[in-house]
Amino acid sequence: MGDHTFPSPPQSSFTPVANIAATWASVSGSSARDSSKELLNCLRVLGRIIPILYESEGSLEEEIMWRRKRKEASPHDPMSEEQEPQFVIQEEEDSDDDEDEDEDGEGEDEDDEDGDDNPAEAATPTRPTVAISEEELEPALADKLLSTAIDLMFCCGFTIPSKFKVDSNKINYTIWEKGIGSTVEVHSSGHLDANKVEVLRFLEILLSKTIYMTPSHLLLLTNPYISRLVHNHQTPRRLVLPILCSLLNTAMNSGSTKVAAILAPSVGGVINGVGDMVKELPYNHLMWKEDSRPHLVSASLGVLVALLDYQSAEGRDPPVSGGTAPPATTAPNAPGGPIDVAVAPTAVTNSFRYFLAKLHRPADLDYILNGILGILEQHMTATHNVLPGSRKGVPYVLETFLFFWKMVELNKKFRTHLTESDKLVDILVYLLLFCLEHKDKPQHHGLCRALSYIIQTLSSEPAFGTKMTLPVPSRIVIPAKWATPGSTADFFISSVYYTVATTSGQLNFTYPALLIALANAAPHMQYLQVPSATRLVQLFTSFSNPNFLLADDGHPRLVFLLLEIFNQIIYHQFQENPNLIYAILRSHKRFESLGTFTLARGLREIQRIKEAKEEAERIKTGRPLEKGKALDVGSPTSTPASNDSPSSRFTNLEDSSVDKLSLSRASSEAASSQLHDDAERPIPVPPTPSVGSTERQFATMRVSSPPASVQGLSEKARGKMREQAPGQPDEGELTPELLSVAAAGVGRNGFVPSQEWVTSWQQGLPLDTVLLLISELLPKVHELQNSSKTSNNIGHIIDFLRGADIRSSLPTPPPIAPRRFQWSDASLVWLSSMIWGEIFVKGTTSLAIWNATNVRLFGVRHTPQQRGVSNFVGGLLGNTSPTPNSPPNPGSGGHSRRVSRAI
Repeated sequence: MGDHTFPSPPQSSFTPVANIAATWASVSGSSARDSSKELLNCLRVLGRIIPILYESEGSLEEEIMWRRKRKEASPHDPMSEEQEPQFVIQEEEDSDDDEDEDEDGEGEDEDDEDGDDNPAEAATPTRPTVAISEEELEPALADKLLSTAIDLMFCCGFTIPSKFKVDSNKINYTIWEKGIGSTVEVHSSGHLDANKVEVLRFLEILLSKTIYMTPSHLLLLTNPYISRLVHNHQTPRRLVLPILCSLLNTAMNSGSTKVAAILAPSVGGVINGVGDMVKELPYNHLMWKEDSRPHLVSASLGVLVALLDYQSAEGRDPPVSGGTAPPATTAPNAPGGPIDVAVAPTAVTNSFRYFLAKLHRPADLDYILNGILGILEQHMTATHNVLPGSRKGVPYVLETFLFFWKMVELNKKFRTHLTESDKLVDILVYLLLFCLEHKDKPQHHGLCRALSYIIQTLSSEPAFGTKMTLPVPSRIVIPAKWATPGSTADFFISSVYYTVATTSGQLNFTYPALLIALANAAPHMQYLQVPSATRLVQLFTSFSNPNFLLADDGHPRLVFLLLEIFNQIIYHQFQENPNLIYAILRSHKRFESLGTFTLARGLREIQRIKEAKEEAERIKTGRPLEKGKALDVGSPTSTPASNDSPSSRFTNLEDSSVDKLSLSRASSEAASSQLHDDAERPIPVPPTPSVGSTERQFATMRVSSPPASVQGLSEKARGKMREQAPGQPDEGELTPELLSVAAAGVGRNGFVPSQEWVTSWQQGLPLDTVLLLISELLPKVHELQNSSKTSNNIGHIIDFLRGADIRSSLPTPPPIAPRRFQWSDASLVWLSSMIWGEIFVKGTTSLAIWNATNVRLFGVRHTPQQRGVSNFVGGLLGNTSPTPNSPPNPGSGGHSRRVSRAI
């Protein structure tokens, strides 16, 4: 940095003449020194050494990076000239006996002994006994590297155009691009952007101490490198703001930039014009050399999100009074359930979080929102283009979503600005589309999990539900297989259905958040179409199946949430949703049986399904029935399509076509006359999710605490249902055979249900509203069907339900209280693991930065490379199953790394 030749002017390589000249100069040995290239080499070498220091468990890192030495006095330093006479004067003031002892050669030893007791009177000046001030100590090597990296980010001629150089000072803290905090067009170049990427990559390595911490110690131990950068007493505001605005503007401008490739100015305007046209050509990324712009945006977002995420030790947001900040912590074990704790960042804990939360100008908030939408639109347009592969996808989608989550979490004014704008529908549709796009890719399930939490966070805003009646914007490219007629609410419900129905339980950790989001928006859903209404009831039918309901102690929560969705629509939007009411009436037996559900009945149905499967297999193979084994297929829900094994007993909801599941008018008219005796169709169920205790901390509701107004009518409603179903067979008691089924564990986790456990959640289910609706409307619909004129006309039934009024028969509606996502220690560790896992995969896969180092925050697996790095970025961070670390192979070019464990 102090070299007068730094930075070296960039050497243009766009013309053949320049290439020939550079080659000839290199061969002849007359090439000038390139100080910029030397600096880049230094950064790359340090980037290979620093991870080795971080993984060492001894004091090697502390000794090298944080030890502070005393400044060496310069020969011309006036302070050094004053220090020596000071000790000479002290010697002259001592007694004459000291001089005699020095002449005899004995004074030196005695002075040493006396110096131990009274150093101030020692004849010989001993530096260790003198207090050393901060000014006399050199900064630690880590501080020097951090300050140097920050200076390099704003070095004129290296990362900033030379025209911003003031006098002879190379460092000018100019914001990189026009946007927040700056109205000046910087006009960067490809050479400067490439240098920015190198500096940001080095900064990521310097801050990567986090990945060498275990998950249990992540929130307890301090990352001193990030701590020095985010605390205001270490990094002043005059540095924090340029860094924050530079990273933010670089990322947000990428969403609106039409020309990604930035050519050298020396080539001329003609070639720049050609570059503008080439950018619009299909398959241009295959014909032209990849520029540094996408790497710069990816690195900027990576560093920015890592700094915004830091909340370890003293970096945690402190509680505030007034409740103006979003909840960031919970007390999951507190009496009465989780308790929100309002917290807010400060300049002391994390300056980057603090200043991001302070953004308030509508122009700045709209600038950020448009930038995020632009990035998402670019990716969806590229991946769903008419010409497959003609556009290259955006490689920083995960970082974009995580930054958006941080904005929503930290900035209250941004949340309000977003929810009051119609662009909220665009954001919701993109969130759902990306979840559907990546639901079948295990390496992206961590992203799907984050998207479900973002949706839940947005749904807790008061204005979110009012946007449900808006249509899906036509400018958003939606694949035909996911297109749904109707409003945003219809697309929301269908997307949740596809996520559950087509993933075979692989995304079970997203179910609670998605259903909570639907419950938050349910009071405002109007005019649901036939497909979405049917899919919503089909979700309830699947989740209430005993084969699924008894498989895990967290599954009744899903039924609770679906019943809450029905109740909210019945209370607030009954007459506007006749299609949903009709779908509920068609499935009335499922609701009634759940009201009197017992463990014996559930186990008996599971056993019948298993025996039906065995019988179907016997008929298929021609084997005789085993002696002494009878087949009971008396249950109307028995189906040979089910299986008791964890891998195959559950079928895919999507195996049944939408036409079979939906209430199409033709099928409904044919079946309307048989509504009163229509037995339920076989209910396919998703596989048993492997929900651990950590996952259950993310659920923000308690099954056993329904509203008080509902509890008061529980016996009345259930009594009506028992009177209407007098012909039910006696359930009997738990036989030894049924107990063996329960002891074997219904679910893949070995969970053993008991009658006490069933009673604990069954009595708390909010079934009363739905049961009262069925008791009031079902006889009237039967009477309407028996009339000669309307026996086969579904339109008359829908019109009747649209005009029905049952408010007098329902209990008092409970207050609308949306559930927002609640942060816990486990969720904070999971998110940090995903952020640093993304940085690790990108850096290791392409540049082998962290190769052969012992990463402790997450596990790493090597998978054969198939279609490039993009398939392995953002690995399987949602999986909580323990996976040992696999030592990477530095020379394996045919394998890619995938993060396999977050916590």
